[in-house]
Amino acid sequence: MTHVIDSATGSRFAELTLGHLTREWPYKLDQVLAGPADLALPRTLHPVFHGSFDWHSCVHGWWQVMRLARLFPDMAQAGAIEALADRMLVPDRIEGELAYLDRPNTGGFERPYGWAWLLALHDELAQRSDRSWAAAVEPLARAFARRFSAYLPKLIYPVRSGKHDCTAFALVHAVRWARTYDVPLADLIEARARVWFGQDRDCRPWEPSGEDFLSATLCEATLMQMILGADFPQWLAGFLPDPYGAATMCLRTPAVVTDRSDGRLAHLDGVNLSRAWCWRRIADALPDPARARAIADAHLAEALPHLADDYMGEHWLATFALLALEAGGEA
Repeated sequence: MTHVIDSATGSRFAELTLGHLTREWPYKLDQVLAGPADLALPRTLHPVFHGSFDWHSCVHGWWQVMRLARLFPDMAQAGAIEALADRMLVPDRIEGELAYLDRPNTGGFERPYGWAWLLALHDELAQRSDRSWAAAVEPLARAFARRFSAYLPKLIYPVRSGKHDCTAFALVHAVRWARTYDVPLADLIEARARVWFGQDRDCRPWEPSGEDFLSATLCEATLMQMILGADFPQWLAGFLPDPYGAATMCLRTPAVVTDRSDGRLAHLDGVNLSRAWCWRRIADALPDPARARAIADAHLAEALPHLADDYMGEHWLATFALLALEAGGEA
């Protein structure tokens, strides 16, 4: 079975995400307390992104619903999405988010995962004919772009993990944004990616770890597809010389989730969705692209029935499902 995004699926995803974009509890703060005055409710600290269990999930939940409303403007939830955006994606609330970044000890706040998703959100908003929401969010996007520009030259070694600190995953979104809005940052990302990953050969992955939601291996390949362009197939042939062999079996076997009420174990539904996204993205550069797409579909079949099994997955999995379903038609 080939899985696709259509209006009915988009409507279901949007309904799920609208159910938690402004749901305040439970909420996991990413905060270093400098003193008792720093104690405050999430909605005070984050006037926009205080729902969806944590800051980054709220950000990419907004990316998801805004994208769905643009792709399927006639879906039932489109009006509710736009009304909520009119209330939340406004300059005074964004100023509150910017104020949080000025607090002490926030240099590592959401680095790099949340940074990248905020850039993706701004890029999505800018695709609309009405640019008012994009204009409101742009100062926050620029703030995170400056953080990327300061951070990447100091990052000697890329973070090769399957969690939020994964360098390659973040830069997939960041370089897409930067090519339009910050060319020096795009050039920096491309240069650093070539240094970190350009000579990688004959990958021997050991994945997934028990609480991963990303494949560091496949995210690296997806990033290098964006960086290398026409040279990507040659690089990929060296990086994954036998993509269907024994050494890469772990990348082709869907992960098993034993407890979806455990937020960290539920990450493995995400690893299945993010692998599907990557396999679809790189399929045409592999021998037997149809086989790569079949691997992606097997991962989707494992994860898609469980998007709303428990709030520990419901608050974020639909975003990764959308990434994967759209990837079938991406360049």
